[in-house]
Order: sequence, then structure tokens, then C-alpha cells
Amino acid sequence: MDERSKPQKLTGKGARQIRKTLDKTRGGLRKVPGPSTNPATNLMIADIGMRTASMLFRRTMEKGLLRARFTPEKAREVVEGRTLGRTLATVAISKVATRSVPGAVLVGGSILAKIILDRSVSRRQAEREGDAALEEQANQD
Repeated sequence: MDERSKPQKLTGKGARQIRKTLDKTRGGLRKVPGPSTNPATNLMIADIGMRTASMLFRRTMEKGLLRARFTPEKAREVVEGRTLGRTLATVAISKVATRSVPGAVLVGGSILAKIILDRSVSRRQAEREGDAALEEQANQD
């Protein structure tokens, strides 16, 4: 533990006790292996688990949002009828948004512009266009 990371207003005894506790904790963490002895494999396993959980959560949320307007079967068809191109486009856009502040501003601004455009169209026309797009997506099987 270097001098900069030590607490400044503790007595010498208190600082020693904190250092001892931190060293024990770090040592204990180093002894806890992942499923594999290879740390790169453990990182890959964790990444796969996180992505799987994220995907399941996203699909559940999408179906839940669509169920407010459609039957559960229709909602499932819409979510599962997404094309590879649409999926890749959303992944690419989300990558741009999360990699940098200018990317986030660009994507956020584009979403805001789309919302303003949608609101400028009459409500019935927007609903018809949205329903037609979702119907086409559901029939992609």
C-alpha cells in the first residue's frame, strides 16, 4: 500500500490495523479461484454469463412493453422476428453510444430527433405505421 492511499487522519496504530485488514482481504481474494485456473478463461466465462443475463432481461422487457398493446403470442413473434441486420444495427449503435461522450451525444440527439419526428405526425398515422412495422417484423419467420 503506497503512502498516497493511506488515510491521513488516523493514528499510526489505526492505519496499521487498516493495512493489515486490507492485506488479509486481498490475500483471501487471490486464493479464491474461478471455475478455471486460467484467469482469461474465468473472464470469458463471466463475460458470457453477463451477456446472457443481459439478453434475457432485454427480451423480457421488450415482450413486457409489447404486451401492453398486443397479445403475448404476438409480442413473442415481434421480438423473435427481428432480422439479423436490425440486431447488428442496434448493437453497433449501442457500441457508438457507450464508447465516447460524442458518440453518446450523437446517438442521444438522433433518438431525440426521431421522437420529435414521430410526435409531429398525427397519432393515428403514427400508430398505423408502427403497427405495420411490427407486423412485418413478426412475419419475418
